[in-house]
Amino acid sequence: MDKQALETIAQNMVATGKGILAADESSGTIKKRFDTITVESTETNRRDYREMLFSTQDAMANYISGVILFDETIRQQAENGTGLVDIIQNMGCLPGIKVDTGAKDFANHDGEKVTEGLDGLRERLQEYVTLGAKFAKWRAVINIANNDLPTRSCLIANTHALARYAGLCQENGLVPIVEPEVIMDGDHTIERCFEVTAAVLQMLYATLKEQRVHLEGTILKPNMVLSGTQNPNQAGIEQVAEMTLDCLTANVPQTVPGIVFLSGGQSDIDATAHLDAINRLAKARGKTSWKLSFSYGRALQAPVLQTWGGKAENRQAAQDAFTHRAKMNGLATLGQWQGG
Repeated sequence: MDKQALETIAQNMVATGKGILAADESSGTIKKRFDTITVESTETNRRDYREMLFSTQDAMANYISGVILFDETIRQQAENGTGLVDIIQNMGCLPGIKVDTGAKDFANHDGEKVTEGLDGLRERLQEYVTLGAKFAKWRAVINIANNDLPTRSCLIANTHALARYAGLCQENGLVPIVEPEVIMDGDHTIERCFEVTAAVLQMLYATLKEQRVHLEGTILKPNMVLSGTQNPNQAGIEQVAEMTLDCLTANVPQTVPGIVFLSGGQSDIDATAHLDAINRLAKARGKTSWKLSFSYGRALQAPVLQTWGGKAENRQAAQDAFTHRAKMNGLATLGQWQGG
């Protein structure tokens, strides 16, 4: 393990004023998104859409540090024959790759999931390195259901998988993004989300330590602490910021170089507003060493998809929409967002 090389990549992933574009939607997920704009999810259409994103000079060069790719995308070439990975690198961004194979039903645990993909992972990582990947991502899914879920066994299974994945990544020179997502669906309170998120992070970092993962060469991708989507009492922006930062401060080692939040189904504006408030509060407190940034998928892409609509003549307008959202989130990483 080249610890210095891993640390350098990790620091570049959380470069000041920049965040990560999550463009790693599976074929099934991107089909659902294309369905909303009545565009057929063909390989060509998926390539054209992602090429449009990666070719947006202002957004990519100024506000995006890296891109998480799907297996199909890391192998694709643009219409002119240039590899999509090459386009990303030419923008000064780091290519990354999603390597888990999805969250599956956890046996004997109704309502819970465990993420699979460890079998053959070492060999897949070695191939992804040859394809240009510099970092990887693995997502665990943690559901909340009153006081019943999550179970301890679910947390053990998912954090163990995250730690094994992280170790294999570092063995192969890739920085692992560890993503334990506490799902916001449900009627739980923000206090319950705090409790579960804290438990997940405590177990995650204990397990990473046991697996001898070099924390300085990792990035954390957590949920924000939010009220459940079906809870009638939705916490305000400032409360979300305060409880999220409190949870992270108590449970994430300061040796971790950066925290890149997932948007988790928030609207694009809410995701930006929360990120901005968290950074403003962190600056006011002045007690954290990690960078606080974003790794958004839908919150960066929703307005882009709607503007594009699968039509070549909308390409520039869609790129402008992408640049705007990337810039707004870049400002939010600095605590300087003023709305929009």
